[in-house]
Amino acid sequence: MAEKPKVKSRLHSFFWACIIALIVAGVMALTVLLLYLLGVTRPETAMVLVYAAMTVSAAGAIVSMVMSRVIFAPVARLSDASRQIAKGNFDLTLEYSGSINEIRTTYESFNTMARELGTIETLREDFIANVSHEFKTPLTAIEGYAMLLQDESLPAAERAEYAGRILSSSNRLSSLVSNILLLSKLEQDDVSMPVAAFRLDEQIRQALLSLEPLWTEKELALDVELEEVRYTGCERLLYHVWSNLLSNAVKFSPPGGTLTLMLRPEGNGAVFSVTDQGPGMNESEMRHMFDKFYQGDSSRKQEGSGLGLALVRRVLQLCGGRIAVQSAPGAGSTVTVTLPPEPPQGS
Repeated sequence: MAEKPKVKSRLHSFFWACIIALIVAGVMALTVLLLYLLGVTRPETAMVLVYAAMTVSAAGAIVSMVMSRVIFAPVARLSDASRQIAKGNFDLTLEYSGSINEIRTTYESFNTMARELGTIETLREDFIANVSHEFKTPLTAIEGYAMLLQDESLPAAERAEYAGRILSSSNRLSSLVSNILLLSKLEQDDVSMPVAAFRLDEQIRQALLSLEPLWTEKELALDVELEEVRYTGCERLLYHVWSNLLSNAVKFSPPGGTLTLMLRPEGNGAVFSVTDQGPGMNESEMRHMFDKFYQGDSSRKQEGSGLGLALVRRVLQLCGGRIAVQSAPGAGSTVTVTLPPEPPQGS
């Protein structure tokens, strides 16, 4: 079934090549006949010219067929595939066995484009599905507890508990929206990055203190060694890095565990690391930990949206920094951030 359009196309090309050849031969023959009737040429010359016209027409038909098969047919396949792409069908692969490098290169570029568009479409669909799920969870909780609060006979203690859960779900929803908007702006380079000198160690302390209720509740021991580092960079965006990394470390630390923070200068840059005693990660989790909405520990999905580490990676990319992770199942995790000596050009 797949060969019928190709055969039809070749027959169609052959038909028109023959028609054109016959027309050309006919015109040339009529011209020679007219010249013979007018006495311009002799009979022998006229016959030679007629044979020459027929030969040239036959050669033209053959050349037309070759051109149609070698050049026009691949271009026609490319045109048809482009129409399929326009309709949203990205599962296409064009194969070319000819010897024209330009056509082969064009086919390879088309195949690459189709694969990239297919990947983008998959990411878009996954993003919509993930966002819809992340929005649905807190909205469902808010709706459920709001309905329970309509019961006038509800005890004051339960009323306060439900109101607190509504507030928690609202905060989670607000954080999700903020992170989505910020990540979108960062990926589009639509965020200003004002550069200024500031105390990096003080900024990390502020991020740690903002999480005090969480690590106090878990009774975590803190081993903090933050050397004084005066750094020049985008203070506002770097705060998101420390906040998210510390939040993850606290979240995955077991009650009564130890959280180790270290900051030291390196040239005009800095190196920061945070180590927890959590469950650790396997290789698969480490490969995907910076993907949007990825959460390796399914038991803790209610505690985050899976956007924090994606934000961290993007901010560090814009700042010219690097992030490395060391982890193993049951052995905790160490995340190390290296900041460059100076912000990249154009910041």
